[in-house]
Amino acid sequence: MPRTLNTSDMVTPGSLGPPPTEPTDGEPAGQSLLDGAPLSASLDTLIQHLVPTTDYYPEKAYIFTFLLSSRLFIEPQELLARVCHLCIEQQQLDQPVLDKARVQKFGPKLLQLLAEWTETFPRDFQEESTIGHLKDVMGRIAPCDEAYRKRMHQLLQALHQKLAAQGQGQGPEAVLGADKPISYRTKPPASIHRELLGICSDPYTLAQQLTHVELERLRHIGPEEFVQAFVNKDPLASTKPCFSEKTTNLEAYVKWFNRLCYLVATEICMPAKKKQRAQVVEFFIDVARECFNIGNFNSLMAIISGMNMSPVSRLKKTWAKVKTAKFFILEHQMDPTGNFCNYRTALRGAAHRSLTAHSSREKIVIPFFSLLIKDIYFLNEGCANRLPNGHVNFEKFLELAKQVGEFITWKQVECPFEQDPSITHYLHTAPIFSEDGLYLASYESESPENQTEKERWKSLRSSILGKT
Repeated sequence: MPRTLNTSDMVTPGSLGPPPTEPTDGEPAGQSLLDGAPLSASLDTLIQHLVPTTDYYPEKAYIFTFLLSSRLFIEPQELLARVCHLCIEQQQLDQPVLDKARVQKFGPKLLQLLAEWTETFPRDFQEESTIGHLKDVMGRIAPCDEAYRKRMHQLLQALHQKLAAQGQGQGPEAVLGADKPISYRTKPPASIHRELLGICSDPYTLAQQLTHVELERLRHIGPEEFVQAFVNKDPLASTKPCFSEKTTNLEAYVKWFNRLCYLVATEICMPAKKKQRAQVVEFFIDVARECFNIGNFNSLMAIISGMNMSPVSRLKKTWAKVKTAKFFILEHQMDPTGNFCNYRTALRGAAHRSLTAHSSREKIVIPFFSLLIKDIYFLNEGCANRLPNGHVNFEKFLELAKQVGEFITWKQVECPFEQDPSITHYLHTAPIFSEDGLYLASYESESPENQTEKERWKSLRSSILGKT
């Protein structure tokens, strides 16, 4: 018998080279840097380390780490304005006559920084004022080399395409059509419901299509959403939070996990005969196993969670007809004991396979998302953003960037499986039962066993079906 899972258990929503500038805010020289990487520093110093010069360019890991974490202390628009101001000031770009040789050494570095920024965090440039800062600083160096103007045009064009794609309803919310569970009757009429096995009877094919859905939804999650999910007011800043944007793509992905849990439970509770229910259970066990082999741990956990929901786990007559050995092996892999020790071992194995992959199929790593969020949450809660001296705790954000950066690499993998629109459409739109609907379907399939279940069944029949 599977482990019972209540619906309340569902998920709810590098190194741095020294720049040629003096320490700021009265920091002793050399104190903020250890082994080439900042463990802590003032915000001004960290911003300065982001700014390229004629003979300095920040490490890629530093750029990602600081751009990811800086929004806890300063809005991206303001950060860009300060970076542009420092570039203009330090390179004397406000002079009537520019040092062409100097600009030609500095220009490519500035373009590279802006390219990395717009590529990784395009949502930072949604405000027209931010585009204005880009055009202003690039307009100052363009006269020294016409290639700068052409490169900037390409950069802005790519940025506009990214932002336009996000604004055209291509995000996950646009393709999710049936998030709200139904509970008005035990079994929806055939006109609005077809069984999943009638759409796809091959476990491997369904696992592939689930992987399609997962990667498509992950693609829309920006790295900044992981920080915005836990953003708090900076105690040294003003009284208002630094950022107030909603983490819509991240939240939509969590909703997808919950929907898949309920869809699995609905499909199992739907058939009237226990033999059919057992077939559906065994089908999902095989789907879950294929998800594990692919590296799709999020769908795997959703399927296991769906089968462990109370309305499903209580179907003893159904489970008696199921060959459960494979299911118990999968449960063991996703056992929460030891902070999901078994799963973390499997995830490391998948991550290693991805790094040494010889095919796109081997590159797939889709982590159990709610656990990733939990890890990031505890990292955020367990370490202060600032140290007692007011410095930014950059060591914390290096670890945060490591976790988020690995996820960003995984989500960029192209799905190697051909999409079947009829299956993915069903996964997105098939009606799912609410918690009460699941219990009612479960009781209708296998009668209540005790007084508590009998009373609940009677209440549900009355409230949902209008029967006594």
